[in-house]
This record gives sequence, C-alpha cells and structure tokens, in this order.
Amino acid sequence: MASRRFVIAGGHGQVALRLGRLLAQGGDSVVGLVRNAAHADDLRAAGVEPVVLDLEQARAHEVAEVLAGADAAVFAAGAGPGSGTARKDTVDRGAAVLLADAAEQAGVRRYLLVSSVGVEAVRDGATPDGVDEAFVAYLRAKLAAEEDLRRRDLDWTILRPGRLTDDAGSGHVRLEPSVPRGDVPRDDVAAVLAALLDDRATARAVLELVSGELPVEEAVRRVVL
Repeated sequence: MASRRFVIAGGHGQVALRLGRLLAQGGDSVVGLVRNAAHADDLRAAGVEPVVLDLEQARAHEVAEVLAGADAAVFAAGAGPGSGTARKDTVDRGAAVLLADAAEQAGVRRYLLVSSVGVEAVRDGATPDGVDEAFVAYLRAKLAAEEDLRRRDLDWTILRPGRLTDDAGSGHVRLEPSVPRGDVPRDDVAAVLAALLDDRATARAVLELVSGELPVEEAVRRVVL
C-alpha cells in the first residue's frame, strides 16, 4: 500500500504522539502541528514531522497549506487540565473548527475529532452536578466542536474516549455509539484512531470508547451505525 500523509493537530499530546508513532511505524508520512517549538524533537523521535503553528492565532489558509495533499486530518489538541475556561473555548472548540475550515479549503475529506464522553451532560446548556467549572467548560467546548463538525460535508468521525489512563494498552476495546462509563488506556485510543483512518465506513459516526473484549480492528469493523 502506498504511503499516506496524515496531519495531527496537537501533535505533542499524549494520544497524538502515540498515534503519530503508530502511523509512522506503518510507513505513513505524519505531520504534527505544535504550538511550542521546544516540542519538535519529541515529534521527530516518534517519526513525526513537526510543524510549528499556533492554532489559536493561525488563519485557515495557513493551516490549509499544511493540509494540502493529506489523506486525513486528526484533531487531538487540547487546552490541558491546567488551563482556564477561556482556553477551553479557543483550543477545544476554536482550534477544532479552524482545522475543519482548513480541511475544507484543502480538499481533505477525512477528519477525526477526539472528543470526550460526558459531552451529552451539557447539551442544551445543562450543568451536571458535581462537575467543576473548568471541566464543564471543556465539555461545552467539545460539544460545540462536535456540533460544528456535524454540519459539514466532510467524512468526519467523532471519537469520545472514556477516562484516559497511562496503563499499557490491551488492544481490546468496546467501541459503540453509546457505552457505559469506563476507562481506556491512551495506547488503545491511538490504536483505535489508526484503525478508523483505515475504515471510512465509520464516516459521520459518533463513537464512544472504553476498554472491552474485542480486538481493536474487530471492534472498528463491527461498529453498527
């Protein structure tokens, strides 16, 4: 199979680095968008080409230039747990929207959005009990990014992982439109994203992910929409 080219936004993130390494090991060309030039060497060590571009400041045409010729775009960026509510909006929503705008401009149809379980709890302005303000802002930003993407004529897939852990991946997951609450190792999230890039039958699907019994490839194949 000919080498493909993928662009990952938030390329230094823990899931993104794992995904980039997987894809590069498979012979694909991978570009990672990062805000901090100091992270470039970490990407190179994973086999990923770093491109320094701040998605909070960039314009769509600048991002589209990087995306030109790509087979898919993956949004795996995040403001991070230490950020305030304002950056939850500018990164978790705004940067995801910018990447989708750029994908449309560049003619890149395949777009994977890493979202989060729990976003339904804030639909229609609801505020879930016992959830701190910053996490509510994060969920609202993720839901807004999802809703923006659903309106676009792209081959998008939205992945909502459960609580992320640094445990070694088992390679076995549960991937369905709705799953019970649960954890999932970052290793397995990256493996599922890589499998989704190979499976366009999941285009326009919203899928939730936790650890489970099925091997990753089989779980992706068995998705019933």
